[in-house]
Amino acid sequence: MDRSKLLIGAYCLQGNARTEAHVKAIHDCGVDFIIGLSAKDRATLDLFAKHGVGAIVNGVVPGWWGGNGENAGKMREKNPPAKYAAGAAAFKDHPAIWAVDIGDEPSALDFPYYGEIVRQLGKALPGMPLYLNLYPNYASVAQNTGKQTVNQLGTETYAEHVEVYCREVPLDYISYDFYPYMKAQAATDRFLSKMYDNFLVVADACHRTKKSFWYIPQVNSRDGMSPTSENRLRFQANAALSFGAEAITWACWCKGWWTNNVLDAAGQQTEQYAKLQRVNAELKRLGPHYMRFRNVATRFVGFAADAPYRPSQSFAGAPDDPGYVRASNGAALLVGEMVARDSKSDSRAFFVTAADDPCDAHPSSYDLVFTFKEKNVTAFGGRGPIPVTRRADGSCSVPITACGGVLLIAE
Repeated sequence: MDRSKLLIGAYCLQGNARTEAHVKAIHDCGVDFIIGLSAKDRATLDLFAKHGVGAIVNGVVPGWWGGNGENAGKMREKNPPAKYAAGAAAFKDHPAIWAVDIGDEPSALDFPYYGEIVRQLGKALPGMPLYLNLYPNYASVAQNTGKQTVNQLGTETYAEHVEVYCREVPLDYISYDFYPYMKAQAATDRFLSKMYDNFLVVADACHRTKKSFWYIPQVNSRDGMSPTSENRLRFQANAALSFGAEAITWACWCKGWWTNNVLDAAGQQTEQYAKLQRVNAELKRLGPHYMRFRNVATRFVGFAADAPYRPSQSFAGAPDDPGYVRASNGAALLVGEMVARDSKSDSRAFFVTAADDPCDAHPSSYDLVFTFKEKNVTAFGGRGPIPVTRRADGSCSVPITACGGVLLIAE
C-alpha cells in the first residue's frame, strides 16, 4: 500500500466475480484495492498481484461488527486475546495483501480493547497494516428515543466517539462510511447536512492528531431507488477531497448491502461501472498534484442560511470571504485550504468543490474567481490542467462544473 498516493478502493467481492477478467476489470475501473477478500483465497490473491490490485483481507483474526449496539463493550469477552494470537500465528502473507481487516463500526466502549489488540498484532504481525472502520454520525446515541434505544456509538456525542478512538486506538488514520442519498428528498437534505458535520468532526480530529482521513461513499443506492448518478458519485468524492481525504473506498463493488452496485448478483457490470470508471479516472489525474499537499481547514463559501443542506450551527465553518475564492454566480463552494507536505516548500493549494447541486438536479457551470498573492497559479481538474484566466481587476478565474472539483495551486 503506497500511502503517498491518493488511494481508491471498493467493498465486497462475491464468489462469482473472481475470474481473471473480473479482476482485470477492477484495475481498469481505477480501483486500487478491495476490502472483504479472504486471506485464504490464494487463487484470487494471485490474480490481484498480477493485475496490481491490493486486498484488505478478512479471516485472519476474529471479525467484529458493532451492528445495532447490543454487543457494545463485549468484544473482549467474545474475542479474547488468545483468538488474535492464534489467527496471527496461522497467517500467511501474500504480495497482494495490503492490510488485515480487524473490524467495522465498533462501539467506543470497545476502543480501549481495540487499542490492546492493535498493539498485540503490531508485535505478532510486524509491518502489516490493520484496517478498522468507524460509524458515521447518524449511528444512535444514548439520548435517542423511540425505536433507537440502543447506543451504537457508546458515547453521548459523535465528536466524543471520534475523540475516544483517537485516544485509545493507535492507528494513523480515521476511516468511516457515510451514505448521503436517502429515499426521500427531505431525508437526503438532512443527511447531506449531517455529511458536512461528519466531515468537520473527522477532519478536525485528523488535524489535531496528524492522522490520515479515509472516506467511504456510496456507489450503490437504497432499495427501491434509481442508480446513483455520475454527478452524485463525483460530488461525494470531491467533497471528501475538500476536507483532506487520502483514500476513497466505494460501497459496494459487488452485493454487500442495498442495490445497484457496480456488479449485479450474476457478477455482470451494471451501469455503475462506467460511471465509476470515469469518476475514478478523474481522481487518478488529480491525485499526484493533490497529494503534494495536506488539508489544514475547510471553509463553506456561499452557503445561504436557509439552504436545505448546510453544516449545523454546532460545527459552523469559517466565515465566508468572497474575495478569497468565490463562485462567479455566488454558488455554494467547499474550499479546502492546503499546505505543502514538503516542509521546505511555501506552496499552498485549495481544493474547491462545487456544492450548489449535490443532488444533481440542475447541472450547470460557472467560474471560480480568486485573488492570490503568488504570481504562479496553476489549476487542475478531473480532465487535467485548466487554463487560468487573468482578469482586468487583477483576479483570476477558472471554469468549474456542477459537482466538480478543482485544485488551485499557488507557488
